[in-house]
Amino acid sequence: MIFFIPVFGAIFYIITQVLTTRDVDKIQSEITTIINPTKKIKDLERKVEFSNTYANQLELADAYYGINDFNNAIINYNKTLEDTVQDSYYTRQQLVLCYFNIKDYESVLTQVEYIKNKSEFKGSKQQFCYGLALREKGDLEAAEEQLKAIDRPYSNYNERLELAKFYLGNNRKEEAHALLKEIYEESQHMTKPNRRLFKTTIIEVERLLK
Repeated sequence: MIFFIPVFGAIFYIITQVLTTRDVDKIQSEITTIINPTKKIKDLERKVEFSNTYANQLELADAYYGINDFNNAIINYNKTLEDTVQDSYYTRQQLVLCYFNIKDYESVLTQVEYIKNKSEFKGSKQQFCYGLALREKGDLEAAEEQLKAIDRPYSNYNERLELAKFYLGNNRKEEAHALLKEIYEESQHMTKPNRRLFKTTIIEVERLLK
């Protein structure tokens, strides 16, 4: 088969010789999740009903987050906090993102208080959300401090674009222009995959520079 029908032979070889039963089950599970994402949720809900453990509750919360059902994700992440033996850092991280997505900025600030002194917080997506939440609450000085911490060369392009817009919104055109120019120049040295990944950001940077 491998010799006479290369494509089918290769697939047959991979299935029979390379992939284990566990691999096949995982692939089938991922395909099912893509086709019917609610099936995974229902399966996990039954799993929690059968065994309401921290791990199962967290897995259910992550599944809700994965389909952008942030309200149900929040409910389940908060349930994991009832287990005080577990490290709550990851849950707090996820809650920051969930509350930010539903524009509950006050709750973003509340959750950040639990994690902002951790070394992992600096330069994270959560710090970026924190900065934007502070902006929405009118604390512009504190917002700028958090957003500037995300400004790192050759990374965080979306976040740095948001910082440039922050400068523009506060009539600081020179700082905005300098940052936009910096991002644009870096984009000229991006790999093709990164250029595709950040295509929308680059287009927006070019538009603002004009």
